[in-house]
This record gives sequence, structure tokens and C-alpha cells, in this order.
Amino acid sequence: MADCNFDDPRIDEGIALFNAGEFFACHDVLEDFWGELTCPEKSMFQGLIQAAVALHHFEEGNLGGARRMVCSSRAYLSSFEPSCGNIDVARLLGDLHICFEELLKDHDTYPHHLQLDLKKLPKIYRTGR
Repeated sequence: MADCNFDDPRIDEGIALFNAGEFFACHDVLEDFWGELTCPEKSMFQGLIQAAVALHHFEEGNLGGARRMVCSSRAYLSSFEPSCGNIDVARLLGDLHICFEELLKDHDTYPHHLQLDLKKLPKIYRTGR
């Protein structure tokens, strides 16, 4: 398999959009990049895309979709801890856990009242270049 081009400007663009709370736009940019990949890190980018989709669903009140996507995202990202391609995967996973903690709890009834807490929005951090 080919190596990933971690210098592709779409990565920085996707991260900037994610960190600005533009989750749908982030998804579009990273998915465009992801579609070209053949490297082993392709699944890490799948996890980043799904994290953005999970946050978009949560923001829109689609709690079922948010829960499914964050669980899938965590599964993809976990094998790339602590970091990959200068992306702090461990920190992102921790921040996703904090943001989605209440939604991921076992509830007696479905938590229809939950809303995305903007103070708990995760960010994607770089580990250095």
C-alpha cells in the first residue's frame, strides 16, 4: 500500500472546519481526500469523517445517528492511538467521550432531551510537525 500524504492541504482544511464547528463541510473535505487513499491510515480518516458526522447529527438532534457514528468513529480511531500523521488521536477520543458521555450511557428511556453542549465540543489537535 502507498504511504499517506499527510501534507495534503485538505487535511488542514478539514481540521480547521472541524475546529470551527463546521462539521458537514469538514465531512465533505475529508471525504474527498479519503476517497483517494490506499494507505493503511485510510481508516483513521474514516474515523475523523465519522466523528464530524456524529457531531453534525448531534447538533441536528438526530441522537440515534449521532450515537451510531460516534461509536463507529471511536472504533476506527482507537487503533491509531496515541497519534497518527501528527494528529493527536488520543486527545480527540478523550474529547469525543466527554462530549458524547451522556448520550452513550444506558438509559431506561431514550434521552430525547439531550442537546449538543457547545462547551464540550471536541477539537482536533496536531502533535507537531
